[in-house]
Amino acid sequence: MKIQALPAVAALLVATCAPFAASAQDFPNRNITFVVPFAAGSATDQIARAIGQGVTEQTGQAVVIENKPGASAMIGAQAAARAKPDGYTVLITTNTTHAANEHLYKQLQYDPVKDFAPLTLLGKGSQIMVVNPAFPARTVGEFLAMARKEPGKLSFGSGSSSSRIAGELLQQMANVKLLHVPYKSNPLAVTDLLGGQISTMITDMATGLPQVQAGKLRALGVTTLKRSPLAPDVPTIAESGVPGYEMGYWFAAYAPAGTPDNVVKRLNELLVKATTGAAAKQFYGSTGTEPSTSTPAELAAFQKSESKKWQTIIKQAGIEPE
Repeated sequence: MKIQALPAVAALLVATCAPFAASAQDFPNRNITFVVPFAAGSATDQIARAIGQGVTEQTGQAVVIENKPGASAMIGAQAAARAKPDGYTVLITTNTTHAANEHLYKQLQYDPVKDFAPLTLLGKGSQIMVVNPAFPARTVGEFLAMARKEPGKLSFGSGSSSSRIAGELLQQMANVKLLHVPYKSNPLAVTDLLGGQISTMITDMATGLPQVQAGKLRALGVTTLKRSPLAPDVPTIAESGVPGYEMGYWFAAYAPAGTPDNVVKRLNELLVKATTGAAAKQFYGSTGTEPSTSTPAELAAFQKSESKKWQTIIKQAGIEPE
């Protein structure tokens, strides 16, 4: 009887596993949610929407953007980490959640390594230092001179770790003291900058440059060592009295830990191809973001090296974990 039962057991196993195999092959067969840990209008939100459009074009399935800003992007990262690991929730994020936060905060509600399955890099970008057009300083040098005269009076806003560390690094390298004002996301800091509530901020090009081009903000400098082709008349901070100053950021995609390998592979393929779509090309071209993709293993290695890099920057800036 045992011998006769084996074929029946095997048939049952095949029947039981068949739906899972089919679902993996057909992935995705419904909407995918992109969790963005920053506010609508942020650079991360913009790239998520562009990449999402590319995924929809490939699959015919809608991509829903779910913005969950706050707590230095920890709210969104935590939500994504706790999502069902079936491939239908993807975190579109930056070095803020996966390289900087672990060195800025004593306790995280998520583990940037253990709680996620890396998918791919999406791009690398630079930042721009901006002020209200009514602000007296017209150059980085003039701004720093004002800051030295009245230590702690001028303020800088930030809505991401990249933005914050850019300001902290400027203070350290230029030997000035500024008041830090944190925000849930960079666009919210821009709103206060437009209203004159803060003195300056160093934000991603995708958020800051359109305001400069519209005449609503004045650009003082860019954070790259070379001038941006999108704003060739704006000097680098490095050439404006802070030699060697450089600060950038990156975008990447992650799934919750435990997502099946074949689904991770499929997501990687979809996301990488989406970076070549029309919407993505428009985003990269208009924001000065460098397209950059990877395998899941390459992203894991890159994240590890970036975590060490940001740890060094944060320590050198004298920032104590909160």
